[in-house]
Amino acid sequence: MKTSQLVKKRTNFINKKKLYQLLDQKPISDSQTDQIFNKALKLKGLSLSDAAKLLTISDDEKLIKLLNCSSIVKNQIYGKRIVLFAPLYIANKCSNNCLYCGFRKDNKDLKRAVLSSDEIKNEVTSLLKEGHKRILMLTGESKESDIDYFIKAIDTAYSVRYNDSYIRRINVEIAPLEINDFKKLKEAKIGTYACFQETYDPEIYTKYHISGPKSDYEKRLFVMDTAMEAGIDDVGIGALFGLADYRFEVLSLIEHAKHLEKVFGCGPHTVSVPRLEPADNAPIANNVPYPVNDADFKKIIAVLRLTLPYTGIILSTRENESLRTELFNYGVSQISAGSRTNPGAYSEQCKNSGSQFSLGDHRSLDEVISGLIDIEHIPSFCTGCYRKGRVGNDFMDLAKPGLIKKFCFPNAIFTFNEYIEDYAQIETKNKGLKLIKRLVNEEKNINLKKRITNVLDKINNGERDIYF
Repeated sequence: MKTSQLVKKRTNFINKKKLYQLLDQKPISDSQTDQIFNKALKLKGLSLSDAAKLLTISDDEKLIKLLNCSSIVKNQIYGKRIVLFAPLYIANKCSNNCLYCGFRKDNKDLKRAVLSSDEIKNEVTSLLKEGHKRILMLTGESKESDIDYFIKAIDTAYSVRYNDSYIRRINVEIAPLEINDFKKLKEAKIGTYACFQETYDPEIYTKYHISGPKSDYEKRLFVMDTAMEAGIDDVGIGALFGLADYRFEVLSLIEHAKHLEKVFGCGPHTVSVPRLEPADNAPIANNVPYPVNDADFKKIIAVLRLTLPYTGIILSTRENESLRTELFNYGVSQISAGSRTNPGAYSEQCKNSGSQFSLGDHRSLDEVISGLIDIEHIPSFCTGCYRKGRVGNDFMDLAKPGLIKKFCFPNAIFTFNEYIEDYAQIETKNKGLKLIKRLVNEEKNINLKKRITNVLDKINNGERDIYF
């Protein structure tokens, strides 16, 4: 890479003054609203200016129109598939002092844990017994959970077998690394690398990250550049809503996505939208500086969906069941389920180890899946694109013309059917089989319908892990 290219790439892409100026405008008019919605329905995304205008919406009528538009876009691109995963925290020791996090260094009341290989195996076994196939591995930032420990943990998790079931894809969320360590992570066969900026406002960032490696704003801001330079194909960005004006964070996320698109030819695979939740001995988490109400949270997801139509939106179990169910319609494409945020919690090995934050949805995986069936959404554990190499630019080349659907729909059905056969409670199984039968019967492509039916027959006869 030429030095001039590297310098250009490292130019700060967040212009705080410009973004706040974009937000300092009159509420959007009816004619402007309709014009932007018509543009969004072409599935080409929106400009930063368009997004800023939509963020001025404050009346119920326009908000309903916004949510309806985002629902149309979401269904046209993703259908009614919802990808499921579980977070796996392997350590909560941390050298950072982030004022909103239960893992922060100065939380002396937190019971710390760094899981051993055997403890990680027990955690993964517990997740496999529930039916999980995808996990997001996380850790605090400390010398005791460095890159070598983390890679060993990935290898350990991949090695676990339970009744011929295994974890098929591990996404990771860890602190910024140097380029050589990112190359090691790439070789560990991860899926998506995620790292959240938390807040894109540099002054607020400094205020709430008072010590530790994470206090370096720019290192975190450019972490995706470093990861992609190292060959990481898929990356996931995010902001912690509640630290700063949510409208500024949305525009910053969009700028971040467009920066990656411009420099690397491919934007983020996912955007996460966590809201700040209470955490033990975390003063900011228990006194949120910029609270985001439910109406504004819906708006956040809708604006991101319209602006970045092919980017997955991840929703965690921070939110409660009813709100999560509603948000599936407006743009969310991936969710965690049956989550625990403290090391050792799934297998109950590390009693009372400290959690990172409070949860809003405490349902089991089967209860979440049952709820998805009730609203006729397809629970998916698909990892086909990762293992077929449909990632990064290759994924977007299929997604933008709508070709990815021919893989996503059948693969979702296959993994759903596996879950039903191997793990589902009787009521969930009966409802799920009816939904699968109806969805397959509704498939208009005769050849695809025949291929799907053939694979489902194989699954029902004991074959597993079949994907297009």
